[in-house]
Amino acid sequence: MRAGRLALLTFAALLCLGVERPPGLSDVAELRHWSYPDYTRVVVELTDEVRIKRNARLLPPADGRPERLYMDLEGVWVGRDYENARPVGDGLLEGIRIGQNTKTAIRVVLDLETHARHRVLLLSHPDRLVIDVYGRRGKGDASLRDEGLRLPTDLRQVRTIVLDAGHGGRDPGAIGIGGLREKDVTLKLARALQPKLEERGFRVVNTRDSDKALSLEERTAIAEGAGGDLFVSLHANASRRRSANGIETYYLDQNYERHSVTVAARENGVPRSEVNDLQRTLARLRVSEVSPHSKRLAEHVQNELITGLPKQYRPVEDLGVKKGPFYVLFLSGMPAVLVESGFVTHRGESKRLRDPGYIDAVAEGIADALVEYRDDTAALAVRSSW
Repeated sequence: MRAGRLALLTFAALLCLGVERPPGLSDVAELRHWSYPDYTRVVVELTDEVRIKRNARLLPPADGRPERLYMDLEGVWVGRDYENARPVGDGLLEGIRIGQNTKTAIRVVLDLETHARHRVLLLSHPDRLVIDVYGRRGKGDASLRDEGLRLPTDLRQVRTIVLDAGHGGRDPGAIGIGGLREKDVTLKLARALQPKLEERGFRVVNTRDSDKALSLEERTAIAEGAGGDLFVSLHANASRRRSANGIETYYLDQNYERHSVTVAARENGVPRSEVNDLQRTLARLRVSEVSPHSKRLAEHVQNELITGLPKQYRPVEDLGVKKGPFYVLFLSGMPAVLVESGFVTHRGESKRLRDPGYIDAVAEGIADALVEYRDDTAALAVRSSW
């Protein structure tokens, strides 16, 4: 019997005998998962900060058990609350198990049906473990596991656009002059943008099409599950300086400007002090693979929004293309940008953001920019094949 399995069984026996819970430990608050073709996201939400004690490891099938992916979290008590496996059965995961591995650590186990690759992240506010598992469902033969996985960004045709209307539901986002709420601006912009993109031949997937709350990991799970080629997160800006105004577009990069910290903290829902922790997380990811594409996309969007708006909405302050550490950008694996379409806290811009004509003009500019990016990408793909 494997040592890890023996440890779990031994501690389970101790729990039955009433082992006393050590003080100061986090609890497992919730276990969630989302299943899509070739992709499943698992989230273990915790009540406090923890650390990964043992990095994710794969165990081959043995003793009639499936292949498993497991990791240990230090500083957590689960007791017997999750002693029964959570069934998934989506063709990629059989189920999820959480057990008390030691008095101060839990083991999270994914029983796999198939597996091509995975990634593991610890996020804060709320504290949670995010596990992404990729593979082709129903293909148990290892020789077939990479079939159907997506082409590299350089070679992929741009067809599916994921529109992410920021905030929503109990999260209003920034609140500006006259009670203007960011969540209302972003939803109106997404609704205006969708038909314009469809007229230009894109397939459009919305993370939300009503006033509902979505976690950042659920937004990006929708994007990954839909097979998105580009992710466009729509937002409206805010500042304590009532004179602050203009449009800016962000892309993901593991380096960032000082100004980006304030914006990233607000949109991520974390204190400014924790943006540096996010920076270290980004440094461990392969963001450089999509960062150049995201930068090019951001440049197209920013240029169209500054130069392409109708005369009645110009001039507009060009705050430029910036790089920043945004959860909603790095949780998706595709080129992604975050568009700040104006300041709800600025008297003139808040008036514009209430104007359907301005919303339509911004949507038109973004749609034109995505066409430019699509055409550029197709041309680059052709040249690279010469």
